[in-house]
This record gives sequence, C-alpha cells and structure tokens, in this order.
Amino acid sequence: MESLSVHHKIFSQELLKKLSSAGFVLVELNENNHLKYKNSIKDTLSCLTTVGELPDSVFSNVVNQWVENKHIYNPILVVEKCSGKVIAIGTILVELKLIHNGGLVGHIEDIAVNDSHQGKGLGKVLLEYLKNLGVMKGCYKIILDCDEKNVEFYKKCGFSRCGVEMEYRP
Repeated sequence: MESLSVHHKIFSQELLKKLSSAGFVLVELNENNHLKYKNSIKDTLSCLTTVGELPDSVFSNVVNQWVENKHIYNPILVVEKCSGKVIAIGTILVELKLIHNGGLVGHIEDIAVNDSHQGKGLGKVLLEYLKNLGVMKGCYKIILDCDEKNVEFYKKCGFSRCGVEMEYRP
C-alpha cells in the first residue's frame, strides 16, 4: 500500500506513528490509485451525503481534474491497512483572492469518517493535516461549513463560529 510521504511541517511524525500503530495510513488520491479506492470512498462519503452511482468515467474525470489542479485541490485519504479501504476522507481547496493583496483562503470540504470508524479521532487527524497544509500553502484563513450538530466537534479542533452559511439550489 502506498503511503503518503508527509513533510514534518504538515504533520508531526509522532502523530503519523500513532496513526500507523492504530492500523491506518494517509494516502494521496491520484490517477494511479483512485479506482482501487472508489467503492470505499463512495461508502465513506455516503455517511456525509448522497453520492449517487458515480460511474468510473465520472469518478476518473473528477480525480483527473483534481490532479491537474493540485494547487487548488488537496484531497487526503485515511486508509485502513488491514482492509485497504478508505475509512476517512477530506480535502482543502485553496482559493486565490483579489482581496488581502491576492491572498489565499483554504476551504475544508467533505470531511467524512465511515460510520464504523467514528469516535477514533480520525476526523481530528484529517482536520489537523488539512489545516497545517493550508497554513503551509500560505492561506490567511481556513474555513468550513458544517451542520449545527457538528459545531462542537469543530470547535474542539480549533475552529470558531463566524458568519452564516447561505445556499441556493436550482
């Protein structure tokens, strides 16, 4: 299984060892491994929202767009070593702004931990990694949207309530 070569500025070696000793490894989603992980990614994301059928061609197209735009899309997987399945996933999108002197904003999206692995601290691991990556990339702020029921969890991970989320769905 390919593991992520994580620079110590993004993630402490101590936490990586702890993750590994618990039977998990961080893996980058890429054009070489995405179809291997497709089913377990869909299963894990279904804990968060509706995924749909997502044919291989659509899945591959999305991953290829992410890979071609690595300066924007930064997905990370937590893979269970014994099963080879993705049991947690998250991403940080890095947006270039005109405000703040052309600054960068990190948007953490689609944090999902498979129901069978919740309560093991994997969401916190994902958030630490994504926050550190955003800081390393120079983001002046890192934001996320969440359901009201998850506010306390995100507060424990260093986020604070700010603003109101609005949506429009045509």
